[in-house]
Amino acid sequence: MDIVFLTFILVLSVFLGFELISKVPATLHTPLMSGANAISGITLAGAFLAAGATDNTMASWLGGAAVACATVNVIGGYLVTDRMLGMFKSKRGNQS
Repeated sequence: MDIVFLTFILVLSVFLGFELISKVPATLHTPLMSGANAISGITLAGAFLAAGATDNTMASWLGGAAVACATVNVIGGYLVTDRMLGMFKSKRGNQS
């Protein structure tokens, strides 16, 4: 594909993503993050395929880096979501 076309798609997707996320109300950020974590899990599966689908050493290293980055993204996203949901829990049991 032509590099100009690919750059246009990248810029368009960044602009669209920014416009969509900036219009999300605060009450929907937690469910949106949970959905994004599910998508990151799919990215992790694709990274596993990329890491093991070739005999090229450089491609295997890049695939391994993709697995590491996707794993950090999934784990971090779930930790942040859990912490955000913890903010909504009742504090009744802690009162004396």
